Amino acid sequence: MAVTMNDVARAAGVSLKTVSNVLNDYEFIRPATKKRVQDAIAELGYEANLTARSLRSGKTRMLGLVLSDLSAPYYAELASRLMKAASRRGYRVLVEQSDAVGGVELNALQGPFRQLTDGLLFTPLVIDADAIADRLGRKPLVLLGEHILDPRFDLVTMKNGEAAAALTAHLLTGGRRRIAVIGAHPEESVGSAGLRLNGYRKALEEAGVPFNPELVAPCEWRRDNGAAAVAGLMDRGVEFDAVFGLNDVLALGAMHELLIRGVRVPQDVAVAGFDDIDEARFASPSLTTVSPGMEEIAERSISLLIDRIEGREAAEQAAHIEAGFQLKVRESAP
Repeated sequence: MAVTMNDVARAAGVSLKTVSNVLNDYEFIRPATKKRVQDAIAELGYEANLTARSLRSGKTRMLGLVLSDLSAPYYAELASRLMKAASRRGYRVLVEQSDAVGGVELNALQGPFRQLTDGLLFTPLVIDADAIADRLGRKPLVLLGEHILDPRFDLVTMKNGEAAAALTAHLLTGGRRRIAVIGAHPEESVGSAGLRLNGYRKALEEAGVPFNPELVAPCEWRRDNGAAAVAGLMDRGVEFDAVFGLNDVLALGAMHELLIRGVRVPQDVAVAGFDDIDEARFASPSLTTVSPGMEEIAERSISLLIDRIEGREAAEQAAHIEAGFQLKVRESAP
C-alpha cells in the first residue's frame, strides 16, 4: 500500500498542513519540526505526487533554462551553477539547447517546455525583443547575457565593456602595444563580442595607442577558430605582441597555435582571455583572463526569477543587474 501524507503526519506527530509546508519548503517552519517530518518521510519511503500537487497549486517548482550550446565550457559551467542555486531554493531546472535556431527559441517561450516550468532563464541569440514580448505570457522571464537589452525584461549580465577595458589596460601596462583581438563579430555593437571590442578600443584610446583594424580577427567563438585566427595573422605577416581572445576557448586555441609555431608565451606574445573557465587555470602556461562573476550571475538570476514566481518581487519595473568581475592574472600575461 502506498504511503500517504497522513501516514507521514502521524509518524511525525504533526498536522497534515505541517507535512505539506515541509514538502513545499515553507520558510517559517521550526528546524526541529522540519527534521521530524523529513525523518518520517525517509523512514516510511513517502514519495510526493508531484503531478497532483502541480494541478492543485498551479506550480511545478521547475525552472526552464535555454542556452545556445551546452558544449561551450562557459555555458556548461553556468548551467551547473544555476542548477545548484535553484536546488538550494527548492527548485529544479529543465534545460533546452537552442543551437541558435530561431524556431527552438520561439518554442521555448510558448510550447510544452514553457508549460512544464514556472519561469524561464533565457539566452536568446536569434529572436528579437518584440518576438519575446509577443509570446511572453504571464510566467516570469529573466534574460541572461547581453544580446537583448530591453527595459521590458529582467536581465542579469556581466560588465563586458568595463572588464575588457581592464584586461586590455593590464596588457598595455605590461608594455604590450600591438594587441591582436580574436573573435570580433563585424557590425555587432550590443552582443558580447561588440561590447568587449568596444572596451578594448576604449582602453587603447585612454592609453594613447591608436586602434589598428589590422589587429582585429573576426571569427566564431571556438577553439579551432582561435588557432586559425592567429595562424592567419602570422601568415599575413601581421606583427603583434599580445593576443586578447574574446573568450577563453579562443585564447586557448590561439596559445596552442603560438606554441607549436615556436612563439614563447608570454615572453614573445602575451595571451589573455575572458570567462575564467576551469581549464584556464590548468593550461600551460595558465591563462590570464577575466572572471565575469559567474557565481553572482547564477545566484542573482535564480533569486530574481524565483522571487518573481513567488510574488516577493513586484514586477512593475524590470531589473537590470550587472555582476562584478575580477582580473585573474596568470602566467600567460603576468
